[in-house]
Amino acid sequence: MSHAVTFDDVWKMFQETRLQFQETRLQFQEMVREDRERGAELDRRMQETDRQIQEVSKQMKETDRKLDRLGGRLGKFVEGLVAPACETLFAQRGIPVHKVSRRVVAKLPEGRQMEIDLFVVNTNSVALVEVKSKLEVSDVREHLDRMGSFKEFFPEYADKRAIGAVSAMVIEENVARFAINQGLFVIEQAGDTLRMANADDFVPRNW
Repeated sequence: MSHAVTFDDVWKMFQETRLQFQETRLQFQEMVREDRERGAELDRRMQETDRQIQEVSKQMKETDRKLDRLGGRLGKFVEGLVAPACETLFAQRGIPVHKVSRRVVAKLPEGRQMEIDLFVVNTNSVALVEVKSKLEVSDVREHLDRMGSFKEFFPEYADKRAIGAVSAMVIEENVARFAINQGLFVIEQAGDTLRMANADDFVPRNW
């Protein structure tokens, strides 16, 4: 025989359901609070990370500026070493030198400009020497482009043979080999002196 459901039974079930609902609501509110706290902590961490990234970026830009200034000063220092050696080094290759000029610049319309680190001149030839603290393949390619445009920027030398050279305090073997294969002289450091890395029978490319 089934038990008849009384008002008290219903009230009791209502109270239990209400209690469960309250507990569930409290649990939900706690979850929301924890999510908000985690979100706030995540936002704080992201803001701190952004701040650190901005600080590192600022430091890197400052470092780049210092390296650029140092590289410029070092490049000029190397030019000062290479310039007086050019006369002897080129003369040893049968190319007499009458004049060595530093930082020769020519400009064309539309803002086009060419700068030659060391400009070596004699009666029949000119040599364009690119000087770096450390020579990279990209520097060699740029100098080849410079050689190709030289007589456009300096038409007064159109009747002269133009040859190219690169020089640096640090030149890795593969870079030197690439430059030589492209027909350029390579002036490298050897102890306390400078020398041509090219073989004695090397024939430079003419532009």
